[in-house]
Amino acid sequence: MKPSEYINEEELFNKAIRLLTEKLGTLETSRFLSIASRKRTESVKRHRQWQSGLNKEKLFKDIFG
Repeated sequence: MKPSEYINEEELFNKAIRLLTEKLGTLETSRFLSIASRKRTESVKRHRQWQSGLNKEKLFKDIFG
């Protein structure tokens, strides 16, 4: 594969999981994947908290005039 070519996401995911499992084992791979998803959840929570304080009418007026 040339450096400028990408593999599709499914193949990338499968290769990454296989490598993680080979190097870390199934338990540590599972722990690693849950760390990534926890951080995502936290950012979603922060975004929702930010959204809850917005004034929709003011925001639309500021954006669309």
